[in-house]
Amino acid sequence: MLIAIPLLIVPVVIYNMVILLGAGGADPLLGPTAVLGEVLFRVPMTSGATWSISVGDLILFLSLILLFVELLKSTSSQRVAIVNHALSMALFVICLVEFLLLPGFAGSVFFLILTMVLLDVLAGFIVTIIASRRDFDLNPR
Repeated sequence: MLIAIPLLIVPVVIYNMVILLGAGGADPLLGPTAVLGEVLFRVPMTSGATWSISVGDLILFLSLILLFVELLKSTSSQRVAIVNHALSMALFVICLVEFLLLPGFAGSVFFLILTMVLLDVLAGFIVTIIASRRDFDLNPR
């Protein structure tokens, strides 16, 4: 039954924890999303440039990986896929409410996470419709 839980809940929970628990150390002038811009480490590149990786970058990277896994999961035709679609839709609604109503969530990082959750919902429904159309083909040959 754990396969029914949308994996994109992980970056949403991490973002919530960073914003709601980590905002105390943020710059009051920049707001709670300043925590996302904190550089965790730097990687020297062969070109001589330095690649700075922030908290927000890592959350987005994790989100992209989990979106890929979710898209692979949406191709399964198990009964639990319907529960996954419903939970993904609920997660999208929660993310949308947070984005629209909470000031710490009105940023580019969370907007991109919200977009990934929406893509998961749409992909799940589209794949299910296409699979069911294939199962119940009404055009006789």
